[in-house]
Amino acid sequence: MDSRDQTLFLQEAVQAALDSGTPLNLVGGGSKAFYGRPAVGAPLSLNQHQGIINYHPSELVMTARAGTKLADIEQTLAEHRQMLAFEPPHFADTATLGGAIACGLSGPRRPFTGSARDVVLGCKIINGKAEVLSFGGEVMKNVAGYDVSRLMVGAMGCLGLLLDISIKVLPKPDLTAGTCFELTASAALRAMTTLSRQSLPLSGLSYDGRLLYARFSGYESAVRAALQKVGGDTPGSADFWQDLNEQRHAFFQTDSTLWRLAVPPATPELAVPGEWLFDWGGGLRWLTSNAPALKIFAAAGLARGHAVQFRAQDRTGDCFQPLTGKLQQLNRSVKQAFDPDGIFNPNRMYQDW
Repeated sequence: MDSRDQTLFLQEAVQAALDSGTPLNLVGGGSKAFYGRPAVGAPLSLNQHQGIINYHPSELVMTARAGTKLADIEQTLAEHRQMLAFEPPHFADTATLGGAIACGLSGPRRPFTGSARDVVLGCKIINGKAEVLSFGGEVMKNVAGYDVSRLMVGAMGCLGLLLDISIKVLPKPDLTAGTCFELTASAALRAMTTLSRQSLPLSGLSYDGRLLYARFSGYESAVRAALQKVGGDTPGSADFWQDLNEQRHAFFQTDSTLWRLAVPPATPELAVPGEWLFDWGGGLRWLTSNAPALKIFAAAGLARGHAVQFRAQDRTGDCFQPLTGKLQQLNRSVKQAFDPDGIFNPNRMYQDW
């Protein structure tokens, strides 16, 4: 089935669901099925809607179908010494571009090269009225629909079915190397703030509860100068960053609930019991804890951030930071505009949404 036939098939499936009032569970590679509230509705797979549509290495732009595997995209980019700047986690070989954008997760490079939302230039979707809509394009100058396309990032498929996505890519650095320091948590936060304020080619800054890891990427001369300047106890391991991004680090091997908190990087340690791991120079805090969800949401809110229950045995309650007031109204209005009958991934992010 070619791409036009596949688009028509998906559009007809959405129309049939709309006519019958049947909710749809949009399915990609299934690598992040654990994320968010439990999926409901009839499964609609996007796995056949795959392939790279356009790739312009000289312009650092790629457009691919949502069902395209991340591994295939990264292999193609590597052949031209390029990469996905937001370093998306895979969690499985089946991970797709659409799933990465829908979940909106970014890796350790995020504070230094941008987030998943920052790389999206445009997209084509099927909305809740079974209409095929295009937003943005393949260049930064095409501002029509540019911000609308970014609404799809992290929306968990609740606003529409992603068909095609245009993204920015980056050249691979000449050299990547790192170092680490043994520090207390409070000292590590201070050190990360200091390092972030310096003119260094940082591409990762994380603390695992004992060691502060710093990763540098760029021209070889700049990376070697940075390593000499900051010193460190031992050379940093390249495996650490891969294990961190794919959650193979020992910290993540737990039966406790895993939380993901985004807060201002310089935020002091939060008064929540559990084990902590810091990434993004302190801006991303991973927490394993059995503390009540309300306590963790409250702590994140007081720190001017937000929390997500990332992995848990029980996902029937709130998984994402509860919305209130104007923010809740705005989110409901956006959902109403894109999916007025609520057929896409209902309740995946918020109950009755």
